[in-house]
Order: sequence, then structure tokens, then C-alpha cells
Amino acid sequence: MHRAQTLDESSLAGLVDRFYDKVRADPALGPVFNAAVHDWPAHKHLLTSFWSSVALGTRSFRGNPMAAHRAQPGITAAHFTRWLQLWRETTAELFEPGPAQALQSHAQRIGESLQYGLGIRPGVHDLGLPMRAD
Repeated sequence: MHRAQTLDESSLAGLVDRFYDKVRADPALGPVFNAAVHDWPAHKHLLTSFWSSVALGTRSFRGNPMAAHRAQPGITAAHFTRWLQLWRETTAELFEPGPAQALQSHAQRIGESLQYGLGIRPGVHDLGLPMRAD
């Protein structure tokens, strides 16, 4: 498989598409996301805009991730841990190490910030799933 060497809108759209297909099928994350997202194509478009703003500085994203996460009941630190595991896996599949690491670092900081804002204690794993810190 060819892995992207640079980040651009197209590679980010492919990442979002592949990643959220995994999320939807994941036994821990799927129920949370599938209950919250009613229009997956629109949501993936929004998330591509988000990652474009984060990784490329495009400022194309208009939204409030903290409010969106606050509106979802029952999100735990374990959900964030699992999300980050899948994100690391998918970025490593699709990108060369440099861009993959950059995306992983962004995701780590964003996840920590969201957990802090939601009052979640990072590192607590309560889903009964094996969690790795990677």
C-alpha cells in the first residue's frame, strides 16, 4: 500500500473516511458514534474540515468540538484511549512516519484537552477492553 508522504486535503479526507469506518464498526466506539451521528457523509465532511484546520491551518472548520462532546452522555477516558489507538493505527497505515506522527500528536493533545474540559480523568479504562498506552 502506498502511504502519503505529505498532508493535504485529499489525504486527510481519505484518513477521515477510513478512520470513521473503523470507529463505526468498533465494539466500544461504534455504539457511541452511531447513536450521535445521523448523517455520516456530512459528519465526515465536517471532520475533514476540522483536521484540515488543525493539520494544515486552513481555518475551514466551523464548530465547537467541546460542546459536541458534552452533548454525548457516558463518554469515558477509555473511549478516548480507544479512539486514539484506532487513530494511531489508521494514520500509520495511510501516512509515512513524519505526517503520521504529526497527526498523532495533534490527536493526543486534542483528546487530552477534551477530557480535561469534560472533567474526565485520563487513563481510566472502564470498558472491559484491553487498552494499550502505545
